[in-house]
Amino acid sequence: MAETSLLPLVAVSTPTVSGVLVYAFGKKALSAARVLTVLASALSLVPMALMYPIVTGGGILEVRLPSLLPPLGLTFRVDGLGYLFSATTSGVWCLVTVYAVSYMKGAFNQARFFAALLQTLGACLGVATAGDLFTLFVFFEVLSLAAYVLIVHDQTQEAMRAGFKYLVMSIIGSLSLFFAVVSTYDVSGTLSLESRGSIPEKSSLTLAIFIAFMVGFGMKAGVFPLHVWLPDAHPIAPAPASALLSGIMIKAGAYGIIRVFYNVYGVELITASKWPSLLMGASGASMVLGSAVAILQNDLKRRLAYSSIGQMGYILAGVSLANSHALAGSIFHVFGHALAKSCLFLCAGLVASMTGVKDVEAMAGVGRRMPVTMMAFTAAALSMIGIPPFNGFVSKWWLSLGAVRAGVPIMLGLYLACSMMACIYTLPLVVSAFFGPEPKDRRVEHTCGFEAPLGMLVPVMVLAMGTVLFSIVPGNFVLVLSNVWAEGAGLR
Repeated sequence: MAETSLLPLVAVSTPTVSGVLVYAFGKKALSAARVLTVLASALSLVPMALMYPIVTGGGILEVRLPSLLPPLGLTFRVDGLGYLFSATTSGVWCLVTVYAVSYMKGAFNQARFFAALLQTLGACLGVATAGDLFTLFVFFEVLSLAAYVLIVHDQTQEAMRAGFKYLVMSIIGSLSLFFAVVSTYDVSGTLSLESRGSIPEKSSLTLAIFIAFMVGFGMKAGVFPLHVWLPDAHPIAPAPASALLSGIMIKAGAYGIIRVFYNVYGVELITASKWPSLLMGASGASMVLGSAVAILQNDLKRRLAYSSIGQMGYILAGVSLANSHALAGSIFHVFGHALAKSCLFLCAGLVASMTGVKDVEAMAGVGRRMPVTMMAFTAAALSMIGIPPFNGFVSKWWLSLGAVRAGVPIMLGLYLACSMMACIYTLPLVVSAFFGPEPKDRRVEHTCGFEAPLGMLVPVMVLAMGTVLFSIVPGNFVLVLSNVWAEGAGLR
């Protein structure tokens, strides 16, 4: 039985309302807008802290607003899965916002950027706390529009082109989701995400609905072949936006797919059908192609963007394996990848802003010039590869157990092969940064010793420490909640 609470609503509304205020007054009082942006992002952590003892104790929080967007209304509901996604979002977002305030100094139209940043945070939290498919759809749409503003912020020709491609793909995804949501209501008579399966039986229509859900959410997740927008959008956005696009926003697609599998269709119907093989094939292709193409990229942010496609393949492959080990690994990988990839993009932004280096081949010697930044980059890279004791090892361990348990050894082979490819596109870069000869003509702009300003450096260091902390801390609540929710979904 869910407990009525306003905390989920407070979590969503705080950044949403603050974003409107930042845009309204930001041009006249930019300093106040910066403070309000950081404050609103930090305040989103307060509901998470208050919900923690309830959710970890097995409770569920819910609030219904039937008077908004009638006749369906909005419903916010937080269980273990929703809490993990929303808490991860709030925590990473707060750190990136602190970084963004320093990073964006001197940039044009900062008020618009910070307003879009807060609106996107509110939308992400709305997706994570949605109690029904209608609420999820509404905030998914808001997320798509707010993220577009972040992508095209620089308003260069490349940014506008990347934004247009993203917008076209978002419209395709939105239409697919609209069809899926309406058809689900027609078939089942409900859009609630409380049940463990509201679709009654297999049919050609329910298969079409399943495919529509996969297209709509798969587009946002960057899964093959719907990934075409991602390699252009992520590198062209400012570094804080790139970190959130790759670290947090694409996870909204994975979250939606998990809800569809285990709340809309349910374990019995999913395991009795061959439908998960569709997602398994697409995720396997995403893992291989994303990792392989990342190796070929010389632009650092573009390499990280293709890497995200491969890493999302890990997460969705675990969902498609449909057992508790694999799903727990997928959920934990969402958390671990959010920390690691956000850290990597922020480090790339620091290197570019301090030295002008954007290409992989020009990274030689950067580690001696910016040792703290590159040590953080190294920690995040090792986590993404899956080397112990970093978070990536924990999630890949559980994903591998899930592949063996599901009797799909080829997926275990893909996990290992793609981890090896991750070594290829990250470790030579790290070695060159610390031990390679530094070009004599390199531009260097130091404003704080041999590193970036603390306002940008501290968030990077916290994220880097997080990549190892949650794999060694006793009583890891993220892993515990991941396992509890996976088992509660009816999986074995």
